[in-house]
Amino acid sequence: MTMLTDREPAVEQPAGPKRKRPAFHLNRQGRAAHIFLIPWQLGFLLITAVPLFASLYLAFTDYDILNPPEWSGLENFRRMVHDDQFWASVKVTLVYVVVSVPLQLGFALLLALVLDRGLSGLAFYRSAFYLPSLLGTSVAIAILWREIFGDAGLINKGLAVIGIDGESWLQNPRTALATLIILNVWTFGSPMVIFLAGLRQIPDELYEAAKVDGAGVWRQFTHVTVPLLTPIIFFNLILQTIGAFQTFTQAHIISGGTGGPANSTLFYTLYVYQQGFVAFDMGYASALAWVLMAVIGLVTALHFVASKYWVFYGDN
Repeated sequence: MTMLTDREPAVEQPAGPKRKRPAFHLNRQGRAAHIFLIPWQLGFLLITAVPLFASLYLAFTDYDILNPPEWSGLENFRRMVHDDQFWASVKVTLVYVVVSVPLQLGFALLLALVLDRGLSGLAFYRSAFYLPSLLGTSVAIAILWREIFGDAGLINKGLAVIGIDGESWLQNPRTALATLIILNVWTFGSPMVIFLAGLRQIPDELYEAAKVDGAGVWRQFTHVTVPLLTPIIFFNLILQTIGAFQTFTQAHIISGGTGGPANSTLFYTLYVYQQGFVAFDMGYASALAWVLMAVIGLVTALHFVASKYWVFYGDN
């Protein structure tokens, strides 16, 4: 008969079946989450999803709100080809997007670089510069803008001081759109704050290494700041481009809903509004809205495709 010594390993007992943790905790949490999500789900369903698919159906119908919709197939889309107002709104919107978005992002980046220098009272300046982004799309600011660029507005009063008699900038087809572009550039606060956050993430060691290599301020900006900031630039570009395509309030208030003078402020969204809620041609307005959504989706997709050639991430 052998006896176990202290040096002999003890025989491990086979492990019994593991006790399962009660699942009612997870289920209760899941039910609670769904209960709290019900208001959002109902809002999404009733306010977004149902109107979205309803407008898709109406885009293929002749519908004037007063009478039941009648199926017309692709007639609304064929109508756009011969609609001069449609092409005028496309031209105005494209000019607005192509000009205002780069100017806005450039100005926002410039201010972010200035604030990144470590100014005293940075929190105050950051809040003050962000304020226009909160107010820029409001009706009050659009009315104020109309007064500033009107016949007796602040701009013309300033020109009168130096002996220049100015007319209403908003009634001149050559300058009306420019005033709206200036208004969009003025709302630079949101991209500026995002740029500032991106600049704070760039290590100081990279700038010190660039200085050792003899790089000046401009070379540091082009070879260090811009490459490392390209993801932030891309993010702001996507957001501001989509927002520019959807601009409506400013053009509606400043032009009185007409898109004048001479269709110079006839934004695409304003034309959709005119067709849907002025002419009550809801079928055509729905088709116009879906074309706008398709264009925004296409432009966004092209941005993502092109981003692989100029956007640099940390693992590149």
